[in-house]
Amino acid sequence: MRLRSLLAALLALGLAASAGRVGAAEVDPRNWPMLLDAAKGQSLNWYAWGGETKINDYIAWVGGEMRQRHGIRLNHVKLADTSEAVSRLLAERTAGRTTGGAVDLVWINGENFASLKAAGLLFGPFATDLPNFALVDVDMKPVLVTDFTLPVEGYEAPWGTAQLTFYHDSARLAEPPRSLSALLDWARANPGRFTYPQPPDFLGTTFLKQVLVTLAPDKAALAGSPDDAAFAAASRPVFDYLDKLHPFLWRKARTFPQNVSALRTAFADGELDVGLTFNPGDAATGVARGEFPMTVRTYGLEDGTIGNAHFVAIPLNASSKAAALVVADFLLSPLAQARKADQTVWGDPTVLALSKLGAADRALFESPLGGINAGPGVPALPEPHPAWSGRLEADWARRYGVAP
Repeated sequence: MRLRSLLAALLALGLAASAGRVGAAEVDPRNWPMLLDAAKGQSLNWYAWGGETKINDYIAWVGGEMRQRHGIRLNHVKLADTSEAVSRLLAERTAGRTTGGAVDLVWINGENFASLKAAGLLFGPFATDLPNFALVDVDMKPVLVTDFTLPVEGYEAPWGTAQLTFYHDSARLAEPPRSLSALLDWARANPGRFTYPQPPDFLGTTFLKQVLVTLAPDKAALAGSPDDAAFAAASRPVFDYLDKLHPFLWRKARTFPQNVSALRTAFADGELDVGLTFNPGDAATGVARGEFPMTVRTYGLEDGTIGNAHFVAIPLNASSKAAALVVADFLLSPLAQARKADQTVWGDPTVLALSKLGAADRALFESPLGGINAGPGVPALPEPHPAWSGRLEADWARRYGVAP
């Protein structure tokens, strides 16, 4: 069940978003010593996408730190799509399970956050009360307080940033295409050497949105939820472009990689000359792990590429809110952020302002690769309103014959 039908069902049940601090009587993030005591010995179910080994390994490391530091037992519930967590929360609310829920923490952003926040299913606000939130770079990174045009308002804590990034092997392709029009021309001349993951995979949908924000005639309209006329006008050039591109894609667009891992494998096996990722450090991590040759380089499109942030949130009916708050705060610590940013571990950019850190903590962020292949080097373009994603996915499936 897709998120639009989930949200409609939630709203039909009369689950209006609640105002003010929710659940403060159960656990108060402003009373940190008491909260740490309450978290000891709790078990926590963290619902998070499980499609990347390096990310799963990082979450396992967090679990080890939480057990050692606070006696918290962290269970990573691996998801194929975050909408699975939304489905679980809907089922629990329908069953009247307002406490003792199965989901304690969820990795989230965009359409999923919009759905849960609108339905009043999130605990909070809590993010700004976390001790390590004072280190977050909210001044220079507005995406950390606005999620796909929607104000976060403390209902999710930032974890990392992302930007659509292209990569190529400079030994095979010296000068890659740096615009959508150049990509189309290059694909025509080099059939089968480029593709993107199948929507609704998040990277595949992001590629659709990249085409949207680049080609939409009225870019201001992308900041709001579209009506039928607005969607038709903005999406027409998207599908005109894809109709021209698809005949020259990998396997003639008869099939698509299912996720970023499959795309990376096809590139590493020499089937593709251009790859894409939503992690600016992904190619560097591939080099560090020996998956890619040292000649791989990252780049961006000349007009910029879509960027956003990802977060963690706590459901309103979570069983272990105290432990969830402790984990959310640890994820913002210099130690955890530096390990996540390490290109040999994950390579996910930090949300912290390094200027706010002491010398010892800043030193944690020194990359073993010295910044090689570190990102697209182009401006980050804002995400469209979350409502665009589902409509693009549905139209893509209708036109190209693969149900989302």
